[in-house]
Amino acid sequence: MPDRAGKVLPSLHQAALPLERLILTEPPDAEAVPMDVLFVGGGPAGLAGAIALARLVRADNEAGGGLGDIQIGVLEKAGALGEHCLSGAVVNPIAIRALFPELKDKDFPFRAPVNGERVYLLTERRTLRIPTPPTMQNHGYHIASICEIVRWLGEKAEALGVNIFTGFPAASLLTEGQRVTGVRTAPSGLARTGEPGDGYTPPTDITAQITVLAEGTRGTLSHAYLEWQKISSDNPQIFALGVKEMWQTLKPLDAVVHTLGWPVPKDCFGGSFMYPLTRNLVALGIVVGLDYTRTSDDVHEMLQRMKLHPLFRDLLESGEMIEWGAKTIPEGGYYALSKRRHGDGLMIVGDAAGFVEVASLKGIHYAMQSGMFAARAAFDALKRKDTSAATLKEYDAMVDGSFIAKDLHDRRNMRLAFQRSNFYVAGLKAGLMTLTRGALLGGKIESHRDVEVVREVAASQPLVPDGKLTFSKLDAVFKSGNATRDDIPSHLIVGSDITSEVAELYTHMCPAGVYERDGERLVVSPANCIDCKATDVIGPRWTPREGGSGPKYRQM
Repeated sequence: MPDRAGKVLPSLHQAALPLERLILTEPPDAEAVPMDVLFVGGGPAGLAGAIALARLVRADNEAGGGLGDIQIGVLEKAGALGEHCLSGAVVNPIAIRALFPELKDKDFPFRAPVNGERVYLLTERRTLRIPTPPTMQNHGYHIASICEIVRWLGEKAEALGVNIFTGFPAASLLTEGQRVTGVRTAPSGLARTGEPGDGYTPPTDITAQITVLAEGTRGTLSHAYLEWQKISSDNPQIFALGVKEMWQTLKPLDAVVHTLGWPVPKDCFGGSFMYPLTRNLVALGIVVGLDYTRTSDDVHEMLQRMKLHPLFRDLLESGEMIEWGAKTIPEGGYYALSKRRHGDGLMIVGDAAGFVEVASLKGIHYAMQSGMFAARAAFDALKRKDTSAATLKEYDAMVDGSFIAKDLHDRRNMRLAFQRSNFYVAGLKAGLMTLTRGALLGGKIESHRDVEVVREVAASQPLVPDGKLTFSKLDAVFKSGNATRDDIPSHLIVGSDITSEVAELYTHMCPAGVYERDGERLVVSPANCIDCKATDVIGPRWTPREGGSGPKYRQM
């Protein structure tokens, strides 16, 4: 079925998920590295889980429990911990306090407590301060850098004997029947043709009694496992794209700031944030749902236009942009959670499981807490010598009985309301849902995948960046510290029948300039990719590539 005139339906042009590459039925290599529990992903969820499990094992051994030496591994695709971690980091400290009950807030790698906050409704030239919605009130929370939190957690994990393997992307799940038995990493040093080149390193198999997928947003192996096992959800998962910058400023910012309205189109869901990490270090960004409706909608460009508004310009124009990044965020909420997040030898945690509450822009404490629940379930399974789904289902029970599921249930339709109504009507509905904790208008709102949203073919009016306040996509990618080789083979699987209109959609969708339209032709530059995963949501499929590729975030 072709696109209708003047319309693009992305699902017609997206390649199928390559399950044959992601789910392997062959036995592991004879030189496989054995682990007992392997956390795939060195972000907050994976590291919190590894720390919690190491502490449980140590306490059990000290009490004479007899569990013995348990090998715990954390596999991270970035060259160093924290280099792929990006988030708007106003952190609810509930999970890190639970993980380290012996420490005080002053001991954690936080920058500062939230001492003030403001919310504005923007037009192109005006600013209207509005009351802070209950979901966006951050009193008692802390401003932090996710990179710093992750590096700090990594030090704590290594001190407990956790094996941390950086620069090793997990490219495939190893399976035996329905059981997951470990992962196979991506090779490195391949030439552009895909053949071994200089410095080639073959894949490594890592086996485990239990594999915990903590891959972060749009986790490829998590997605593949759910599809392989035919695990459904009430609604499909939907995503937003967040683009973020760090600025050194001469003027200080004295509060956490959020905005609604311009430059996000009225038929899109989104908003911006700005918060101070230090007196002269400011993080700002914009988050927009990937269910937008025009081929010309461009989140990176929205952020550049936003900085021209007096609210931002007055603070930034005397400063310098020092870092840039982007990532997707799961926004489907309660009804998009999979019916189960466990299986034989496997659990899925954090953003990979969809544990993000979009109304409050929070997910870090859910990620950490879910990792800690997975640790408890893994510990109990090892004690029982039974790592089947029948035992690991305790993980889902813990999540479903916790504040994770409660928070998502209380706000179960707030994001979905914006798929059916314009900004103002949906905002009114969301307010009523907040006041009643979802009781009003609480029946499930049906949703659809972002890739199934029909896009109107629309012309764009590109912004000409000045290189001081506003930046091109290629200049921004440079600020991400992108470390990908220019001659790396493409990790992107492009679908069929890519018309000029589809190429235009991809050009605007990608914040990193991976896709360009050359007349009627799509040009792909895979080395530009910063692994935000927006492409995997509505465009060519993203697959794991060699370790150390992608961004090198330092302060995000």
